[in-house]
Amino acid sequence: MVLTETPVCEFGKPAIDFELEGIDGKKWTLSDCKGPKGLLIMFICNHCPYVKSIQERLVRDTNELRSFGVYSVAIMPNDPSEYPEDSFENMQKVAKKYRYQFPYLIDSTQEIAKAYGAVCTPDFFGYNADLALQYRGRLDNSGMKAMPDAKRELFEAMKQVAESGKGPQEQIPSIGCSIKWAK
Repeated sequence: MVLTETPVCEFGKPAIDFELEGIDGKKWTLSDCKGPKGLLIMFICNHCPYVKSIQERLVRDTNELRSFGVYSVAIMPNDPSEYPEDSFENMQKVAKKYRYQFPYLIDSTQEIAKAYGAVCTPDFFGYNADLALQYRGRLDNSGMKAMPDAKRELFEAMKQVAESGKGPQEQIPSIGCSIKWAK
């Protein structure tokens, strides 16, 4: 496990279109995933302890963001041949266990993760209704230990994006395991 920190937000950078297979067998595109007020694109995986530690909070926040018109999509960018826990079948199991209400897609060529500049899991990209980047920070300030009074940074930022179209100027990078690129 290599600990990696995300770069700072490049405000206004446009979302990149994709067509990726979901755990439901459907091909999903950027426009399929977009909400009326924005889109949260999350690069996550199954094996990373950082992702494992936030699963319940992640599901809570993405479910609540839907009521603000911000939809979410998760993309698994890792090479499952090296990390079997990140296999398509295990993606289905994790999504069922945590009751994902968002599409969970596999980036089998890793081209989309590279195009976005994703560096770790979790890596969050929060877009406004025009699909212009407004957030590239962490989920909250509790790290790997869930704290009941943790500041919900991603949720508050995306709520602000839904209401104003703009993300907060101050953002703290997400940290997680480096993406496992194919050799």
